[in-house]
Amino acid sequence: MSETSGDDTTDRPAGQIPLPALTGEDDPSGRSAPATGGRKRRGRAWRSWVAWGGVAAWGTFALLRWVDGDRIPGLGVLTAPALAVTPYVAATAPIPVVAALVLRRPRAAIAAGLVTAGLAAAVLPRAIPGGQPAARGPELRVLTANLKFGSAAPDRVVDLVRRTDADVLSLQEYPPEAVAKFERAGLTGLLPYKVTDTRWGAAGSGLYSKYPLRALPSLPKTQMAMPSAEFTLPGGRRVQITAVHPVPPINAESLGDWKRDLGELPSGTSTAAASAGGAPADGVTRVLAGDFNATLDHATLRRLLGRGYADAAARTGKGLIPTWGVGQASPPLTIDHVLLDRRCAVRDVVVLDLPGSDHRAVYARLRLP
Repeated sequence: MSETSGDDTTDRPAGQIPLPALTGEDDPSGRSAPATGGRKRRGRAWRSWVAWGGVAAWGTFALLRWVDGDRIPGLGVLTAPALAVTPYVAATAPIPVVAALVLRRPRAAIAAGLVTAGLAAAVLPRAIPGGQPAARGPELRVLTANLKFGSAAPDRVVDLVRRTDADVLSLQEYPPEAVAKFERAGLTGLLPYKVTDTRWGAAGSGLYSKYPLRALPSLPKTQMAMPSAEFTLPGGRRVQITAVHPVPPINAESLGDWKRDLGELPSGTSTAAASAGGAPADGVTRVLAGDFNATLDHATLRRLLGRGYADAAARTGKGLIPTWGVGQASPPLTIDHVLLDRRCAVRDVVVLDLPGSDHRAVYARLRLP
Protein backbone atom coordinates (compact mmCIF):
# COMPACT_ATOMS: atom_id res chain seq x y z
CA MET A 1 0.00 0.00 0.00
CA SER A 2 1.19 3.47 -0.79
CA GLU A 3 0.82 6.45 1.49
CA THR A 4 -1.05 9.52 0.35
CA SER A 5 0.63 12.82 1.14
CA GLY A 6 -1.08 16.16 1.65
CA ASP A 7 0.15 17.70 -1.62
CA ASP A 8 -1.43 15.08 -3.81
CA THR A 9 1.60 14.21 -5.94
CA THR A 10 0.47 10.62 -6.46
CA ASP A 11 0.22 10.53 -10.25
CA ARG A 12 2.56 13.41 -11.21
CA PRO A 13 5.45 12.33 -13.38
CA ALA A 14 8.82 12.70 -11.79
CA GLY A 15 10.36 16.18 -12.10
CA GLN A 16 7.22 17.93 -13.35
CA ILE A 17 6.64 21.41 -11.87
CA PRO A 18 3.06 22.37 -11.04
CA LEU A 19 1.64 25.25 -13.12
CA PRO A 20 -0.75 27.91 -11.88
CA ALA A 21 -4.29 27.87 -13.16
CA LEU A 22 -4.78 29.75 -16.42
CA THR A 23 -7.00 32.83 -16.41
CA GLY A 24 -8.97 34.14 -19.35
CA GLU A 25 -6.35 36.87 -19.95
CA ASP A 26 -3.49 34.37 -20.06
CA ASP A 27 -5.29 31.71 -21.98
CA PRO A 28 -3.04 30.82 -24.91
CA SER A 29 -6.11 29.96 -26.91
CA GLY A 30 -6.57 33.76 -27.36
CA ARG A 31 -10.18 33.77 -26.23
CA SER A 32 -9.72 37.23 -24.53
CA ALA A 33 -7.74 38.84 -27.40
CA PRO A 34 -10.78 40.12 -29.27
CA ALA A 35 -11.86 42.19 -26.23
CA THR A 36 -8.40 43.71 -25.75
CA GLY A 37 -7.92 44.33 -29.46
CA GLY A 38 -11.36 45.85 -29.70
CA ARG A 39 -10.56 48.32 -26.96
CA LYS A 40 -7.36 49.33 -28.73
CA ARG A 41 -9.15 49.74 -32.04
CA ARG A 42 -11.84 51.86 -30.42
CA GLY A 43 -9.14 54.03 -28.82
CA ARG A 44 -7.42 54.51 -32.16
CA ALA A 45 -10.71 55.32 -33.88
CA TRP A 46 -11.64 57.89 -31.22
CA ARG A 47 -8.32 59.68 -31.57
CA SER A 48 -8.60 59.69 -35.36
CA TRP A 49 -12.14 61.07 -35.29
CA VAL A 50 -11.13 63.92 -33.01
CA ALA A 51 -7.97 64.78 -34.96
CA TRP A 52 -9.58 64.69 -38.40
CA GLY A 53 -12.75 66.32 -37.13
CA GLY A 54 -10.73 69.42 -36.24
CA VAL A 55 -9.13 69.40 -39.68
CA ALA A 56 -12.57 69.16 -41.29
CA ALA A 57 -14.07 71.99 -39.24
CA TRP A 58 -11.31 74.55 -39.78
CA GLY A 59 -10.64 73.27 -43.29
CA THR A 60 -14.26 73.80 -44.36
CA PHE A 61 -14.10 77.38 -43.15
CA ALA A 62 -10.81 77.99 -44.96
CA LEU A 63 -12.27 76.52 -48.15
CA LEU A 64 -15.31 78.81 -47.96
CA ARG A 65 -13.00 81.80 -47.51
CA TRP A 66 -10.89 80.93 -50.54
CA VAL A 67 -13.78 80.03 -52.86
CA ASP A 68 -15.62 83.33 -52.20
CA GLY A 69 -18.24 81.79 -49.96
CA ASP A 70 -20.42 84.89 -49.67
CA ARG A 71 -21.06 84.76 -53.41
CA ILE A 72 -22.09 81.09 -53.61
CA PRO A 73 -25.79 80.92 -54.61
CA GLY A 74 -27.90 79.49 -51.81
CA LEU A 75 -25.05 79.52 -49.29
CA GLY A 76 -24.23 83.21 -49.12
CA VAL A 77 -26.94 83.92 -46.56
CA LEU A 78 -25.07 81.63 -44.15
CA THR A 79 -21.50 82.24 -45.19
CA ALA A 80 -21.56 86.07 -45.44
CA PRO A 81 -22.12 86.59 -41.68
CA ALA A 82 -19.76 83.71 -40.83
CA LEU A 83 -16.89 84.99 -42.96
CA ALA A 84 -16.86 88.24 -41.00
CA VAL A 85 -15.17 86.37 -38.12
CA THR A 86 -12.41 84.85 -40.27
CA PRO A 87 -9.60 86.54 -38.27
CA TYR A 88 -10.85 84.84 -35.10
CA VAL A 89 -11.07 81.47 -36.83
CA ALA A 90 -7.52 81.98 -38.15
CA ALA A 91 -6.30 82.82 -34.64
CA THR A 92 -7.68 79.50 -33.32
CA ALA A 93 -6.47 77.43 -36.28
CA PRO A 94 -3.44 76.03 -34.36
CA ILE A 95 -5.88 74.17 -32.06
CA PRO A 96 -6.41 71.20 -34.45
CA VAL A 97 -2.66 71.09 -35.11
CA VAL A 98 -1.89 70.73 -31.41
CA ALA A 99 -4.75 68.28 -30.91
CA ALA A 100 -3.52 66.05 -33.72
CA LEU A 101 0.01 66.05 -32.31
CA VAL A 102 -1.21 65.20 -28.81
CA LEU A 103 -3.35 62.39 -30.23
CA ARG A 104 -0.37 61.11 -32.26
CA ARG A 105 -1.98 61.59 -35.63
CA PRO A 106 0.85 63.06 -37.73
CA ARG A 107 -1.06 63.07 -41.01
CA ALA A 108 -3.90 65.01 -39.42
CA ALA A 109 -1.36 67.41 -37.92
CA ILE A 110 0.14 68.06 -41.37
CA ALA A 111 -3.30 68.63 -42.87
CA ALA A 112 -4.24 70.98 -40.02
CA GLY A 113 -0.98 72.84 -40.56
CA LEU A 114 -1.88 73.40 -44.21
CA VAL A 115 -5.29 74.72 -43.18
CA THR A 116 -3.63 77.08 -40.70
CA ALA A 117 -1.28 78.32 -43.42
CA GLY A 118 -4.22 78.95 -45.74
CA LEU A 119 -6.10 81.01 -43.17
CA ALA A 120 -2.94 82.91 -42.25
CA ALA A 121 -2.35 83.74 -45.91
CA ALA A 122 -5.85 85.22 -46.07
CA VAL A 123 -5.62 87.30 -42.89
CA LEU A 124 -2.04 88.28 -42.09
CA PRO A 125 -1.27 90.49 -45.13
CA ARG A 126 -3.62 93.19 -43.85
CA ALA A 127 -1.60 93.36 -40.62
CA ILE A 128 1.68 93.94 -42.49
CA PRO A 129 2.45 97.33 -44.05
CA GLY A 130 2.69 97.07 -47.80
CA GLY A 131 4.49 98.99 -50.48
CA GLN A 132 3.28 102.47 -51.38
CA PRO A 133 3.11 104.00 -54.85
CA ALA A 134 5.29 107.01 -55.53
CA ALA A 135 2.47 109.54 -55.21
CA ARG A 136 3.53 113.21 -55.37
CA GLY A 137 0.18 114.97 -55.52
CA PRO A 138 -1.64 116.99 -52.84
CA GLU A 139 -2.54 115.57 -49.46
CA LEU A 140 -6.11 114.64 -48.56
CA ARG A 141 -7.39 113.93 -45.04
CA VAL A 142 -10.52 111.77 -44.82
CA LEU A 143 -12.59 110.99 -41.72
CA THR A 144 -15.56 108.62 -41.57
CA ALA A 145 -17.93 107.90 -38.68
CA ASN A 146 -21.10 105.86 -38.17
CA LEU A 147 -23.23 107.82 -35.69
CA LYS A 148 -25.54 104.99 -34.51
CA PHE A 149 -28.86 106.64 -35.38
CA GLY A 150 -27.29 110.04 -34.67
CA SER A 151 -26.57 109.22 -31.02
CA ALA A 152 -22.78 109.68 -31.19
CA ALA A 153 -21.47 112.59 -29.15
CA PRO A 154 -21.50 115.71 -31.40
CA ASP A 155 -18.68 117.36 -29.44
CA ARG A 156 -16.51 114.30 -29.97
CA VAL A 157 -17.12 114.26 -33.72
CA VAL A 158 -16.30 117.96 -34.01
CA ASP A 159 -13.20 117.44 -31.87
CA LEU A 160 -12.03 114.63 -34.16
CA VAL A 161 -12.50 116.87 -37.20
CA ARG A 162 -10.46 119.58 -35.51
CA ARG A 163 -7.68 117.27 -34.27
CA THR A 164 -7.24 115.47 -37.57
CA ASP A 165 -7.69 118.63 -39.66
CA ALA A 166 -9.98 116.56 -41.89
CA ASP A 167 -10.69 117.90 -45.38
CA VAL A 168 -13.81 115.80 -45.79
CA LEU A 169 -16.09 113.89 -43.41
CA SER A 170 -18.39 110.97 -44.26
CA LEU A 171 -21.25 110.34 -41.82
CA GLN A 172 -23.56 107.33 -41.72
CA GLU A 173 -26.76 106.71 -39.76
CA TYR A 174 -27.46 110.43 -39.95
CA PRO A 175 -31.18 111.11 -39.34
CA PRO A 176 -32.79 114.51 -39.96
CA GLU A 177 -33.14 115.30 -36.25
CA ALA A 178 -29.37 114.91 -35.75
CA VAL A 179 -28.35 117.58 -38.27
CA ALA A 180 -29.03 120.61 -36.10
CA LYS A 181 -27.37 118.94 -33.10
CA PHE A 182 -24.09 118.32 -34.91
CA GLU A 183 -24.03 121.64 -36.71
CA ARG A 184 -24.72 123.55 -33.49
CA ALA A 185 -21.71 121.75 -31.99
CA GLY A 186 -19.52 123.47 -34.58
CA LEU A 187 -19.35 120.99 -37.47
CA THR A 188 -20.13 123.52 -40.19
CA GLY A 189 -17.69 125.97 -38.64
CA LEU A 190 -14.88 123.56 -39.58
CA LEU A 191 -16.44 121.97 -42.67
CA PRO A 192 -18.85 124.52 -44.11
CA TYR A 193 -19.92 122.68 -47.27
CA LYS A 194 -22.24 119.70 -47.21
CA VAL A 195 -24.20 117.22 -49.31
CA THR A 196 -26.62 115.21 -47.19
CA ASP A 197 -29.34 112.63 -47.69
CA THR A 198 -30.78 112.37 -44.20
CA ARG A 199 -33.35 109.65 -43.56
CA TRP A 200 -35.05 108.10 -40.57
CA GLY A 201 -33.15 105.58 -38.47
CA ALA A 202 -29.97 104.13 -39.94
CA ALA A 203 -30.66 104.99 -43.58
CA GLY A 204 -29.32 108.57 -43.76
CA SER A 205 -25.80 109.69 -44.69
CA GLY A 206 -23.96 112.94 -45.31
CA LEU A 207 -20.74 114.53 -46.52
CA TYR A 208 -19.08 117.65 -45.08
CA SER A 209 -16.05 119.35 -46.61
CA LYS A 210 -13.64 122.28 -46.35
CA TYR A 211 -14.09 122.84 -50.07
CA PRO A 212 -17.25 123.54 -52.07
CA LEU A 213 -19.08 120.32 -52.92
CA ARG A 214 -20.94 119.51 -56.10
CA ALA A 215 -23.57 116.86 -55.51
CA LEU A 216 -23.42 113.95 -57.94
CA PRO A 217 -26.41 111.87 -59.07
CA SER A 218 -27.60 109.40 -56.46
CA LEU A 219 -26.63 105.77 -56.89
CA PRO A 220 -29.57 103.81 -58.30
CA LYS A 221 -31.69 101.47 -56.19
CA THR A 222 -29.60 101.50 -53.00
CA GLN A 223 -31.55 100.75 -49.84
CA MET A 224 -29.57 103.23 -47.73
CA ALA A 225 -28.54 106.75 -48.64
CA MET A 226 -25.06 106.85 -50.18
CA PRO A 227 -24.52 110.42 -51.40
CA SER A 228 -21.60 111.28 -53.67
CA ALA A 229 -20.00 114.64 -54.28
CA GLU A 230 -17.07 116.19 -56.08
CA PHE A 231 -14.71 118.91 -54.88
CA THR A 232 -11.51 120.53 -56.09
CA LEU A 233 -8.36 120.80 -53.99
CA PRO A 234 -6.06 123.81 -54.17
CA GLY A 235 -4.01 123.32 -57.30
CA GLY A 236 -6.94 122.00 -59.31
CA ARG A 237 -7.03 118.29 -58.39
CA ARG A 238 -10.60 116.94 -58.59
CA VAL A 239 -11.77 114.38 -56.04
CA GLN A 240 -15.01 112.40 -55.86
CA ILE A 241 -16.09 110.91 -52.56
CA THR A 242 -19.00 108.63 -51.68
CA ALA A 243 -20.44 108.04 -48.22
CA VAL A 244 -20.84 104.26 -48.19
CA HIS A 245 -23.43 102.41 -46.11
CA PRO A 246 -25.06 99.29 -47.63
CA VAL A 247 -27.46 97.16 -45.63
CA PRO A 248 -25.83 94.34 -43.59
CA PRO A 249 -26.02 90.88 -45.24
CA ILE A 250 -27.97 89.15 -42.46
CA ASN A 251 -30.77 87.48 -44.44
CA ALA A 252 -31.54 86.45 -48.00
CA GLU A 253 -33.14 89.76 -48.99
CA SER A 254 -30.49 91.98 -47.45
CA LEU A 255 -27.72 89.81 -48.90
CA GLY A 256 -28.93 90.64 -52.40
CA ASP A 257 -29.27 94.33 -51.53
CA TRP A 258 -25.77 94.37 -50.00
CA LYS A 259 -24.21 92.85 -53.12
CA ARG A 260 -26.09 95.23 -55.40
CA ASP A 261 -25.30 98.33 -53.32
CA LEU A 262 -21.56 97.60 -53.27
CA GLY A 263 -21.72 96.75 -56.96
CA GLU A 264 -23.28 100.14 -57.75
CA LEU A 265 -20.35 102.07 -56.32
CA PRO A 266 -18.16 103.82 -58.90
CA SER A 267 -14.95 102.18 -59.98
CA GLY A 268 -11.64 103.71 -58.97
CA THR A 269 -8.87 103.14 -61.45
CA SER A 270 -9.34 100.52 -64.13
CA THR A 271 -7.11 97.50 -63.69
CA ALA A 272 -5.26 98.28 -66.91
CA ALA A 273 -4.73 101.94 -66.02
CA ALA A 274 -3.65 101.10 -62.50
CA SER A 275 -1.06 98.58 -63.63
CA ALA A 276 0.33 101.16 -66.04
CA GLY A 277 0.30 103.90 -63.42
CA GLY A 278 -2.26 105.86 -65.40
CA ALA A 279 -5.23 107.95 -64.35
CA PRO A 280 -8.93 107.39 -65.04
CA ALA A 281 -10.16 108.86 -68.29
CA ASP A 282 -12.05 111.65 -66.49
CA GLY A 283 -9.00 112.69 -64.42
CA VAL A 284 -10.83 112.32 -61.09
CA THR A 285 -9.42 110.66 -57.99
CA ARG A 286 -12.09 108.62 -56.22
CA VAL A 287 -12.46 107.79 -52.53
CA LEU A 288 -15.09 105.63 -50.82
CA ALA A 289 -15.52 106.09 -47.06
CA GLY A 290 -18.00 104.63 -44.64
CA ASP A 291 -19.54 101.57 -43.05
CA PHE A 292 -19.36 98.86 -45.71
CA ASN A 293 -20.86 96.16 -43.45
CA ALA A 294 -18.12 94.00 -44.95
CA THR A 295 -14.65 92.85 -44.05
CA LEU A 296 -11.77 92.03 -46.36
CA ASP A 297 -12.76 88.38 -46.01
CA HIS A 298 -15.89 89.04 -48.09
CA ALA A 299 -15.40 88.42 -51.79
CA THR A 300 -18.00 91.10 -52.53
CA LEU A 301 -15.72 93.76 -51.01
CA ARG A 302 -12.62 92.29 -52.61
CA ARG A 303 -14.31 92.55 -56.00
CA LEU A 304 -14.85 96.23 -55.36
CA LEU A 305 -11.16 96.57 -54.50
CA GLY A 306 -10.39 94.86 -57.78
CA ARG A 307 -12.08 97.74 -59.59
CA GLY A 308 -9.21 100.09 -58.85
CA TYR A 309 -9.16 100.60 -55.07
CA ALA A 310 -6.93 99.84 -52.11
CA ASP A 311 -7.92 99.64 -48.45
CA ALA A 312 -6.12 102.41 -46.53
CA ALA A 313 -5.88 100.49 -43.24
CA ALA A 314 -4.60 97.29 -44.87
CA ARG A 315 -1.90 99.25 -46.72
CA THR A 316 -0.52 100.54 -43.43
CA GLY A 317 -0.75 97.21 -41.59
CA LYS A 318 -3.79 98.29 -39.55
CA GLY A 319 -6.39 96.26 -41.37
CA LEU A 320 -7.26 94.06 -38.38
CA ILE A 321 -8.10 96.89 -35.95
CA PRO A 322 -11.83 96.45 -35.19
CA THR A 323 -14.17 99.34 -35.95
CA TRP A 324 -17.51 97.91 -34.81
CA GLY A 325 -18.72 95.99 -31.77
CA VAL A 326 -15.88 96.92 -29.41
CA GLY A 327 -17.03 96.25 -25.84
CA GLN A 328 -20.08 94.26 -26.97
CA ALA A 329 -20.87 90.57 -26.61
CA SER A 330 -20.36 89.91 -30.32
CA PRO A 331 -16.83 89.67 -31.77
CA PRO A 332 -15.53 93.12 -32.83
CA LEU A 333 -15.27 93.42 -36.61
CA THR A 334 -13.46 95.63 -39.10
CA ILE A 335 -16.31 96.85 -41.30
CA ASP A 336 -15.59 100.60 -41.61
CA HIS A 337 -13.14 101.45 -44.38
CA VAL A 338 -11.56 104.18 -46.42
CA LEU A 339 -10.98 102.89 -49.95
CA LEU A 340 -8.79 104.99 -52.19
CA ASP A 341 -7.70 105.06 -55.80
CA ARG A 342 -4.90 102.51 -55.74
CA ARG A 343 -2.45 105.05 -57.21
CA CYS A 344 -2.67 107.04 -53.96
CA ALA A 345 -0.22 106.56 -51.10
CA VAL A 346 -1.41 106.21 -47.50
CA ARG A 347 0.55 108.26 -45.00
CA ASP A 348 -1.41 107.33 -41.89
CA VAL A 349 -4.53 105.58 -40.62
CA VAL A 350 -5.95 105.97 -37.12
CA VAL A 351 -8.99 104.23 -35.61
CA LEU A 352 -10.63 106.52 -33.05
CA ASP A 353 -13.14 105.89 -30.26
CA LEU A 354 -16.53 107.50 -30.73
CA PRO A 355 -18.63 107.74 -27.53
CA GLY A 356 -22.33 107.15 -28.07
CA SER A 357 -21.80 104.98 -31.15
CA ASP A 358 -21.21 101.25 -31.58
CA HIS A 359 -18.65 102.12 -34.27
CA ARG A 360 -15.25 103.74 -34.13
CA ALA A 361 -14.24 106.52 -36.49
CA VAL A 362 -11.55 105.93 -39.12
CA TYR A 363 -9.12 108.65 -40.22
CA ALA A 364 -6.87 108.31 -43.26
CA ARG A 365 -4.23 110.74 -44.51
CA LEU A 366 -3.64 110.20 -48.22
CA ARG A 367 -1.19 111.47 -50.81
CA LEU A 368 -2.83 111.74 -54.22
CA PRO A 369 -1.01 110.69 -57.40
